[in-house]
Amino acid sequence: MAAIDNQALARSRSRSMGEMAAIPPTNMLLGVPKKGRLFDKCSKLLQEGVGMEYRKPDRVDVAHCSNMPVTLVFLPAHDIATYVGEGNVDMGITGLDVIAETEPDNEDLEVVMELGFGKCMLAVQGPATDGYTSASSLAGQRIVTSFPLVAAKFFKQFESAGTGPTKIKFVSGSVEAACGLGLADGIVDLVETGTTMRAAGLEIVEKIMDTQAVLIKNKRNTQHLEIAERIKKRIEGWHTATKYQMIQYNIEKVNLDKALAITPGKRSPTVSALEESGWLAVSSLVKKDEAAKIMDDLQSIGADSILIFSISNSRIDRSRGSHVAVTWKSRGVHEVLGLRDQACAGLGTVNQVCWWSQHHDSLRCGHVGAVTWVGHWVGH
Repeated sequence: MAAIDNQALARSRSRSMGEMAAIPPTNMLLGVPKKGRLFDKCSKLLQEGVGMEYRKPDRVDVAHCSNMPVTLVFLPAHDIATYVGEGNVDMGITGLDVIAETEPDNEDLEVVMELGFGKCMLAVQGPATDGYTSASSLAGQRIVTSFPLVAAKFFKQFESAGTGPTKIKFVSGSVEAACGLGLADGIVDLVETGTTMRAAGLEIVEKIMDTQAVLIKNKRNTQHLEIAERIKKRIEGWHTATKYQMIQYNIEKVNLDKALAITPGKRSPTVSALEESGWLAVSSLVKKDEAAKIMDDLQSIGADSILIFSISNSRIDRSRGSHVAVTWKSRGVHEVLGLRDQACAGLGTVNQVCWWSQHHDSLRCGHVGAVTWVGHWVGH
C-alpha cells in the first residue's frame, strides 16, 4: 500500500463535513473501528475511560475532540494497522489478528497495551460431519478466510509434495457460509461465543491464535508523545476502575494483621484510627469478582461496617513502591519507628508505635488515638 501523507488523509476525510473544518495539523490522529464487533466497546472506552468529548455526524468518518487535541478517524478495523504502521495515523485500536494479517506492512507498528475486550480466537474450522481432528488434514485443500496471509503461513507447516499447496481464497464476510455452499473444505475465522459457527454446522479443528483489541502506535512518530502517554495512562486508570472496587471496614487492632492479609490492596491499604479505642478503619482495593468472599472473610475475623464502593475511574502510578497511609493523633514528642522523619509527609514526628513490617507485609500499630495527623510510607 502506497504511503499517504497526513494532508492527503485530511483532505479525503474532510469531504462532506459541512461546518467541520479539515483536520487541525496539530491534532493527533487516532484510528478507531467504524463498525463491527469492536465499535461499541471502543466508543465506551474513549468516552468513559479516556474522557474524550466528540460528536460523529452521520456518514462522516472524522470527529474532532472538543477537550483534547485529538481527531478520531473511523476506519475499517482491517485497515487501521496499515494506516498506523505507515504513519498516516498516529495511534489506533484494532485486533491482534489484524496485526498478524498485516505483519509485512507494520514494521514501524508498536503495541502500546492490551485493552481487555474483543477477546476471541482465530481458528481453523471444518464441517462437524467430516470429523476433522487436526488442521493437517485440511492441508492442500480449499480454505476460505478473511485472513489469507495468516492462513497461508499456518498451513505451510503441514504442506508436502503429497498435499500440494493449500488453496486459500479470500472473502471479506460471511466466511462461515463457505463450506455449506460448497466453496471450501474448511475455513479460518474468528470464534467468540461459537454460536454462529455451530449454526453453520462447523466445529473448531485447531486454534491458530488468541486475539483481543489493542492500542497501537507508530514508533517513529515523535510529534504527539505527550498526548499518547496521557491516553495510555487514562486507559490504565479506567481498566483498574472496571476490575476493582473499594472496600472499607472497621477492625480491632489485634486483628489488623489478619485483615490486611485478606485485603492487601493493589499496592497496600489505607489504615486510620477511630475515636473508639482499639479500633481502626481500613480502606483497600479489591477485585470485583472476589469482593463477596472477601466481605465474608472479613466478617469471620470480626470486621464491622464492611462497605463496598464502585470506582468510576482512577489514576494509579505503577512505577512506585508500596505505601500505607496512616492517620492518627499524637501529643508531645514525635517519632515514627522504622520510618524516620524523611519518610513521612505532613507529620513532623509522632510518638505512637506505628511502623511498616517488610517481613510480615503488614502495618504494625501500638496505641492509636483520635484522628489528626496523616502520614505516608513509600517503599524504596
